[in-house]
Amino acid sequence: MQQVVFRLLGPLEVQLKGAPLRLGGPRQRTVLTVLLLAAGRVVSVDSLIDAVWPTGAPTTARNQIAICVAALRKVFKEAADVNDLIVTSHPGYMVNPHEHRIDVVDFEEQVSRAREIARSGQTVEACDVFEEALSLWRGRALDGVIGNRVEQEATRLEELRLDVVEEYAGLRLQLGRHHALLPELSGLVTEHPLREQARAHLILAQYRSGRRAEALAVFREGRRLLVEELGIEPGPVLQGLHDLVLQDSPELTQPPADPTPAPASNVPAQLPVESASFTGRGKELSALDRMLDERLGQSPLTMAAISGIGGVGKTALAVHWANQIAARFPDGQLFTDLRGYDEKDEPVSPATTLDRFLRALGVPAPQIPADPGERAALYRSVLGGKRVLIVLDNARSLRQIRPLLPGNGRCCVLITGRDLMDDLLGDYAVLQIGLNAMAAGEATALLAGIAGENRISANPAATARLGVLCDRLPLALRIAGARLAAKPHWSVRSLVARLEDQRRRLDELSPGEGGVRAGFQLSYRDLPPAAQLLYRRLGLLTVPDFAAWVGAALLDTDTVEAENLIEQFVDAQLLEVVSTPGSAIRYRFQDLLRLFAWERAQAEESAEERGAALERAYGGWLTLADAARQRAYGGNHSVVYGPVQRFALPPELVDELLDDPMAWFESERTALADVIGQASGTDRSAYAWGLTVNSTTLFEAHNYLEDWRTCAQNALAAAERTGDRLGEATMLRSLGTLAIYQRQYEEAKAWLLRSLTLFDACGEVHGRAVTLRNLALCARFSGDLDEAALGAQESLEGFRQTGDIAGESHVLGLLAQLALERGNVPVGIALCSEAIAKSREAGSVRGETQNTYRLAEALLRQGDPAGAQEACYKVLTLTREEGDRLGEAHALRGIGEARWRQGRSEDAQTVLQQALEVAKEVEDRFLQARIEADVGCALAVHGTPDAAHRLLAAREVFDALGAHIWRDRMDRAVAVVGAPGARPIAAEELALILEG
Repeated sequence: MQQVVFRLLGPLEVQLKGAPLRLGGPRQRTVLTVLLLAAGRVVSVDSLIDAVWPTGAPTTARNQIAICVAALRKVFKEAADVNDLIVTSHPGYMVNPHEHRIDVVDFEEQVSRAREIARSGQTVEACDVFEEALSLWRGRALDGVIGNRVEQEATRLEELRLDVVEEYAGLRLQLGRHHALLPELSGLVTEHPLREQARAHLILAQYRSGRRAEALAVFREGRRLLVEELGIEPGPVLQGLHDLVLQDSPELTQPPADPTPAPASNVPAQLPVESASFTGRGKELSALDRMLDERLGQSPLTMAAISGIGGVGKTALAVHWANQIAARFPDGQLFTDLRGYDEKDEPVSPATTLDRFLRALGVPAPQIPADPGERAALYRSVLGGKRVLIVLDNARSLRQIRPLLPGNGRCCVLITGRDLMDDLLGDYAVLQIGLNAMAAGEATALLAGIAGENRISANPAATARLGVLCDRLPLALRIAGARLAAKPHWSVRSLVARLEDQRRRLDELSPGEGGVRAGFQLSYRDLPPAAQLLYRRLGLLTVPDFAAWVGAALLDTDTVEAENLIEQFVDAQLLEVVSTPGSAIRYRFQDLLRLFAWERAQAEESAEERGAALERAYGGWLTLADAARQRAYGGNHSVVYGPVQRFALPPELVDELLDDPMAWFESERTALADVIGQASGTDRSAYAWGLTVNSTTLFEAHNYLEDWRTCAQNALAAAERTGDRLGEATMLRSLGTLAIYQRQYEEAKAWLLRSLTLFDACGEVHGRAVTLRNLALCARFSGDLDEAALGAQESLEGFRQTGDIAGESHVLGLLAQLALERGNVPVGIALCSEAIAKSREAGSVRGETQNTYRLAEALLRQGDPAGAQEACYKVLTLTREEGDRLGEAHALRGIGEARWRQGRSEDAQTVLQQALEVAKEVEDRFLQARIEADVGCALAVHGTPDAAHRLLAAREVFDALGAHIWRDRMDRAVAVVGAPGARPIAAEELALILEG
């Protein structure tokens, strides 16, 4: 693919290696132009039709657009070998820029870069970049391409070019290059006589060049044109500059810091001084710059709204940007703090703000109407035709700011507030900027700007941790930096140590009556009572994120009411929405806000109220986890829990959340572990072990063994402290089951025997049956098949007594496995079939999967590898549908064994390699050894010398794990395969040797 260059800043031209491409007729050129102007965005077919036929399209318009696109695609394919430059994307087409160049994009990027450089004080460098950007222009933009839409865009680009020319001239005036600017500015004013900024630059350049009389003549000519053609007097910039020239003011003799001359007294300049330590927010500043370039001077009004929680830096960003672009608003800059969230004062009324703004704009007090509507109308009239920047800080509502909005597109309005100001979107084209925590690098730079670069860079790890503990919230970072600056004997690590204490963190970051806590308090204060109650109760939880139903449980209300309240928190920037893979919406706190909510709960609610709220939330998780386990496990057996109160959720909500039970478990994985830990820590043992029992469904299927161990140990400790014998027995059994998964059979047996004693003492038949089944597994893996069969049979009776069909199917599968390992293949196959039928009756996909796998092993022993392979493919489908990676590895291994038993050695090695990769992922050593053994067998059937080595490697693992049956099988195989002069061995012969 070759790079294509698209040039729109002049006549449309497309170049390849410096040579132009022929694009076809006017329609194709218009279609390409419209697509290029929206590069990376979809342009609908209807929009293309409007551009090509602005006065009315023929009935064949859609087909003709398709023909134009096809012709353009052909041009780029044949000339540059580009297939995907123009792609079809509903409801139209889109240009993929890829590595191609579009001069409009290059121009806008260079202008943004030049402005960034100018902001940093590098005026010479900024001039160089501006010059490079303007060199891209070859004439009027889009010259020769027809259509209303194209004309509108050409006008916008020309307006942008003229703004850039004026900015560039202003910078060169700062550098004292007035002599060189005279010819250029004279031509610009001749071509655009009504542009007051260009005329102001020319007057200043002439005055500094010793041409005072000519400068005054240029002013008089400009005034005459404005009066005759527009009926208005020159603006304050020209008037003020004219007065300074008449006075031979010293201000004009040297280039000032700001290229705009000092304004007249009725030109407001109300912007506050920007913070010296302001840093970062590059993405947001670039978005604001683009908005100004694209919209200023057009309809609708240029407007941006910056929202975010208190302390996130809304005002700092607004003031910084406003100061940077103030020169583009020669008629003044208005600023007001509307006090929308002031702790002591009421929000400032629109009428009061209008009075202040009108006075600043030069309207005498007696002429300001008393009626609010008339006052707003006068304000819009005064602003008519002027370029004024209006900053409305700390706004509370649309009602407060609507009267303050000008009526023309030459002004720019910048709003800050804690809410998103969604009401603006219906009537105005607003750039919404939701301000969140700073990036890690920005946070470090802010700390360095306050506390000193050397100090902050001395310990990068501690500095990074300090940023995290401050939530990278600018206000918190500034306070932390100031504390370090005031305490030169403190290291960053010492401040981090103080902030690590969650109960003191807000105290450390809230000096006096201000700081972080005060900002949060203002947002909390304005919530309705029900919302305050829910917010502080949410702060009691330690989970990283949560769904809306959690709020319903905490508040003991319905989910719709809870979700409405939670969305208020989102609008007030008190909670964040979490991006999740599925469709479910989840929410989360920033840590400092969680601490604040927790503080409010401790202060405003009793321990009994807090405990009851938490238990309802735990009960909600238990309700869902129990239902999810039952849907995944199958059957209709209910687990017997301790003293818990389940929180009832609407059946339709449960069905929606648990449409995919394992996906729900996965989405709640971290939350469940945190809830189990929190419930254990407060000795609510029944909730802790009940949730652990159900979560094991996930831990087992997805091999989350550390989560399993931690949850079971925490719940066991709580049960032991509270004398909860049933919980203790259940968690001992859970730890024993985990040890089986880790092939630690002696450890597993010890846990399970303790569990069995407690279940017998409690008279809990079902718990006893599960424990007996697991002890039977230990006996089987240790080689004691008789003990395993006795335990499995006793377990089967317990499952039948309690009506657990799914449990019954699992034990039937185990008995089938034992029969196969004793060499009784017909009984094994019969038991497998019975187990599969029971699994289906119970609706247990997992049980059906495991028992189908056992059937495959039975078919192998019966000498039917083809039938075994078919069964393993069924297992593979089921495990992949369930996301069961361990089961998938077993299925792949079974397919591999079936293939080498059919003499298909190379095919077997391919699938066994896949199985080995998955087995390593789930860290199952026994399964990895089984796969290594099968690889050795496949190599032996093929006659490869490495076969014995692979079999010996498997033998070592079996021996280490205590799997003596499999160790002995490897010994027999190695004796034949590794013998001197060994030959390729027949698959049937090798299978008989393994089975003994």
